[in-house]
Amino acid sequence: MAKKKRARRPPAPEPKRQKRNPLKAAGVSAIDYKDVHLLRTFISERGKIRSRRVTGLTPQQQRQVAIAIKNAREMALLPFGDGR
Repeated sequence: MAKKKRARRPPAPEPKRQKRNPLKAAGVSAIDYKDVHLLRTFISERGKIRSRRVTGLTPQQQRQVAIAIKNAREMALLPFGDGR
């Protein structure tokens, strides 16, 4: 009789690191549409506004960033799309 092979337990998943808040790290207290350099960090290469999961912002900060990006787009400080 052949011995049965035991199924190996998969390795324990590594604990997820919490994302750092980029606004807190930069010392930003107010989000404004005029700060184009800061707002570009929250826009993907395709021109989309990055999600909270990706950016690590709080819900209130994410709303403020989204509104500031939309205002900057209306004033032609930021492009609407990826430029195609």
